Amino acid sequence: MKLSSSPKERRKRAGEWLKKLREKAGLTQIELADRLGFKYYAFVSQVERGYGRVPTDKIVGWAQAVGTEPRPFAQRLISYYEPELHRVLYEPLPECRSSAAGTSSAPAAE
Repeated sequence: MKLSSSPKERRKRAGEWLKKLREKAGLTQIELADRLGFKYYAFVSQVERGYGRVPTDKIVGWAQAVGTEPRPFAQRLISYYEPELHRVLYEPLPECRSSAAGTSSAPAAE
């Protein structure tokens, strides 16, 4: 994913993906909201339109409700919501030259 896209654009793409998953699972927004314990289905609509994010405490339940494994579901969400964090956690990093920068990855001795 391009890092240059705005957070709003990334949330919108995430929402489109989430909507496809929900529809593939055969759920309405009302049914998904009910399974997740949301009082109003409008929250699901807002997330799917890019006006909100899946709350961290609902990631596992959302994934299970739409029939996907939570870990890859969360990784994909992170790629939309926090692309730099996703890059650091899941993509190969360039070689780090800690000695040239005067830093070390090892903790300082006390």
